[in-house]
Amino acid sequence: QVKLVESGGGLVQAGGSLRLSCAASGSIASANAMGWYRQAPGKLRELVAVVTSGGSPNYGDPVKGRFTISRDNAKNTVSLQMNSLKPEDTAVYYCYCNARVVTGLYPRPYWGQGTQVTVSS
Repeated sequence: QVKLVESGGGLVQAGGSLRLSCAASGSIASANAMGWYRQAPGKLRELVAVVTSGGSPNYGDPVKGRFTISRDNAKNTVSLQMNSLKPEDTAVYYCYCNARVVTGLYPRPYWGQGTQVTVSS
């Protein structure tokens, strides 16, 4: 199994910055895409940003130009630098990893427990 542990959420004023980090552990044979999704109350979970093992990022439209994703393949970690935060960024942010474990044949998605980000106006 793969365990994802998130850190870095909290409360910040509009215009401020936060950095989220996530570490994947377990019997990982290969970690493909890693990244972040978010879910606000009453809304569907949506893509924030993901990055491939080759380093190619993909951002959700609401965060383009404000958020930056990065990963360390050797450590199986992924980080999200969030700048110019807006109240509409308030949500629970979930770490995501598509990985294959050493005993598995195929990769599958794994999710963290989520970390709250609250942006006050």
